[in-house]
Amino acid sequence: MQQAWVISIGTELTLGQTVDTNGPWLAAQLAGLGIRTRRHVTVADDAEAIRDVLLQASAACDVILATGGLGPTDDDLTRQALADAAGVELELHAPSLEHLRAFFAAREREMPERNQVQALVPRTGRALPNPRGTAPGLRIELRGTPCYVMPGVPFEMRRMFECEIVPQLRLAAAGSVLLARRLHTFGLGESDLGERIRDLMERGRNPEVGTTAELGLIGIRVNASAPTREEAEARLDETEAELRRRLGEVVFGRDDETLAGVVGALLTASGSTLSTAESCTGGLLGKLLTDVAGSSQYYSGGVVTYANEAKINLLGVARADLERHGAVSDVVARAMAQGAARVFGTHYAISVTGIAGPTGGTPQKPVGLVFIGIRTPAQTTVHRRLFGGDQPREVIRVRAARTALNLLRRRLQM
Repeated sequence: MQQAWVISIGTELTLGQTVDTNGPWLAAQLAGLGIRTRRHVTVADDAEAIRDVLLQASAACDVILATGGLGPTDDDLTRQALADAAGVELELHAPSLEHLRAFFAAREREMPERNQVQALVPRTGRALPNPRGTAPGLRIELRGTPCYVMPGVPFEMRRMFECEIVPQLRLAAAGSVLLARRLHTFGLGESDLGERIRDLMERGRNPEVGTTAELGLIGIRVNASAPTREEAEARLDETEAELRRRLGEVVFGRDDETLAGVVGALLTASGSTLSTAESCTGGLLGKLLTDVAGSSQYYSGGVVTYANEAKINLLGVARADLERHGAVSDVVARAMAQGAARVFGTHYAISVTGIAGPTGGTPQKPVGLVFIGIRTPAQTTVHRRLFGGDQPREVIRVRAARTALNLLRRRLQM
């Protein structure tokens, strides 16, 4: 199987001022072509550094994809670095210059003299058309390794990759396919989950299985390689079925599915509606639900009752219960969920009340303590969770909201 390096060029990337989205996108596209990305490299706008990375890549992989640094300004140094790596001079490419002039003329603008630099191409390379922008891409052989350089602007890069580069890569990678699938789980720690699927994660296995953890969500990535797409998909199907058999209801979705989206699908399937009452999560639960397109079909609305008076006036929580048990209690969580269902007239309701920190905790009620109420047509249950007071405030809030959604998911699947 061919291996690639994906190189993202730009000082704004190395300083963390801009998040690189090109690299991950290209790696996913390469996988679909049967090419495994061996390394992602981010390099600043420095001609020597770019040249050195290109030469390292040419000795270590089968194909190089690079983005960025093809603009007209002084810090756009990729084309010169590429020429230096190949040991050749830059030459003016007349068709690219004509494209530049036409690009500006179509917008009734005069082309700045500086933009002519974008029509320079290493002598042994060739230009790749860019119908969406001014900077042509470049293709050149570096020590026998094909290297493709594309603009850093994502929509320009993607069009160029799909139209100009994919056909060439597909020919070079003929006879191999790499497909990926991702399962999403919630409710089981990474170490416990890993123990259940330990043998499936053995190195050298095909499909390859690995996990990633992020605030309670455990993703299981499955990569299958095979001579044909049909064989790769069959291997993915077999491994996915085994993972679901071992993990059961811990698995909630696949690929682009989210917890909120799965909950919404379950509510829609049963013709049910949902409302929310939040305190410590401050509306995050409602945001996750309404991030899903079409959520108005089942999500009626929610309230953020941060102060005790809001809990009393909007949800009908008894003042005596607040004074006796405190806002962070099972009694108040239950009353909040019941109040939301009553106010919005919904079949289901979720409530969240807790201490997100970093202040406000006591020995009896520490930071990270959260009560989650789940109101169903049959009953109201309250779940106590302790998310750890050493975690940042936002982490506690996210974990609480996700846990609430998962509790409702489990209830809807009963």
